[in-house]
Amino acid sequence: MRRVTLEEVFVHPTTQKYLKRSGVAHAIQVTEYAYIFARRFQVNPDLATKAALLHDVGHYTWYKNGEWDYQQYKENDIHAIKGANRAHELLMEIGENPRHAKKIAIAILLHTDSYLPEGQLNLDPLQQVVALADEADEEAGGHHHYKKIDPNTALERIRALDAKIDEEQQIDRIKLIN
Repeated sequence: MRRVTLEEVFVHPTTQKYLKRSGVAHAIQVTEYAYIFARRFQVNPDLATKAALLHDVGHYTWYKNGEWDYQQYKENDIHAIKGANRAHELLMEIGENPRHAKKIAIAILLHTDSYLPEGQLNLDPLQQVVALADEADEEAGGHHHYKKIDPNTALERIRALDAKIDEEQQIDRIKLIN
């Protein structure tokens, strides 16, 4: 049984503030990809979708003359570090299981290697799912952050994912009983 739903995470004012900065449509699409990849790689879809939804909440607004400065972002951004911290604080505040909050935060921290010195990350399956989901929606020049979505449509898509996750968890509980 989940303590916190995806909808509760999505509608929280902190989530809304930072998703508007990094792109709600991108966050929703990455969340949907994370659900698909979680099923494919047998990863907990609740953790994967929460990490995917929050993966970019650490973005800073890199603007120059009113336009997004992608080069400044690529050279100076540490959004994964900031996002992991913001997500952990948010999840703890709204009552997420502390072990789950930590796993989600670490997956956010490692969803990109853009802020790390050269090298290869050794990701666990949850972290791989979040990284793959983000990569699946990327567009050149960071344009994936500018896609638009109607707020009602976004909420409907989040609710649909919550229903799928609840159904899957119900099936898993029945399998354990039998």
